[in-house]
Amino acid sequence: MARTASPNFTIAQLEQLLQGRRSELSRLERQRSGIAKKLNRIDARIAALGGNGRRGGGGGTGGGRMTAGGRVRNEKSLNDTIEQVLGKNGKPMGVGDITDAVRAAGYRTNSANFRSIVNQTLIKDKRFASSERGMYHLKK
Repeated sequence: MARTASPNFTIAQLEQLLQGRRSELSRLERQRSGIAKKLNRIDARIAALGGNGRRGGGGGTGGGRMTAGGRVRNEKSLNDTIEQVLGKNGKPMGVGDITDAVRAAGYRTNSANFRSIVNQTLIKDKRFASSERGMYHLKK
């Protein structure tokens, strides 16, 4: 395959182009970091008011921490948090109510379909039993 004609840059010109791009990248990363800090402060205010935090694009609320890749790490697993919620309530709860109570307990998630994940967890984990369709309680 034949080579296409390319502009003839000197090494100094190429280094200058690279330095310009590195500088722009650094500026954008600083800008993103500042915006992320502002967004985290707003999320904390929303959580303090009892809101669910970000919707439809990442991040929940509560006491978890974010990893470098944006994944939330919670202090307790989802299974343990659900167990805590059901234990406090003492009565069978619907999936939607469990999902809301888990978030209110401080569990954070980036999931767009967190209710489905809670539902799957309730079905798979042997600590939970279904008393009727869509209603779950702790096994005795």
